[in-house]
Amino acid sequence: MKKLALMTVAAMITSLTFAQKLQEKDVPAPVKTAFQKNFPQAKVEKWEKEGVNFEAEFELNKSEQSVLFDAQGDIIETEIEIEISELPNGILDYVKKNYKGQSVKEAAKITDTKGTLTYEAEIKGMDLLFDSNGKFIKEIKN
Repeated sequence: MKKLALMTVAAMITSLTFAQKLQEKDVPAPVKTAFQKNFPQAKVEKWEKEGVNFEAEFELNKSEQSVLFDAQGDIIETEIEIEISELPNGILDYVKKNYKGQSVKEAAKITDTKGTLTYEAEIKGMDLLFDSNGKFIKEIKN
């Protein structure tokens, strides 16, 4: 089960690396409707197509967020920008040890539809993914 969850996260993340900007008119109606239903107080700042899925970037409650939908408007995952200090213990130490001279520029908390929580630490040229306990999963080059 754990292996399947990691493979799912890896597949989603791989698809995220091939994002294409979209105009709102090119976003399927079910996706736009689902966004409005789930985030009625937010306005999309940018739409992107990630593989076969659609990502909406927006600000809500003074925090940068994004949500990834499938073409039917079902939520795949949500991402909320967090303070670097909110990353789980060990992540900053991992970066310091394994990416010498690098520092975390931005951090985010990602939750999929099953409630699985992962953390993203952005350094120069790549995103590093960690599980909810701060264990390294993989790196994604930007």
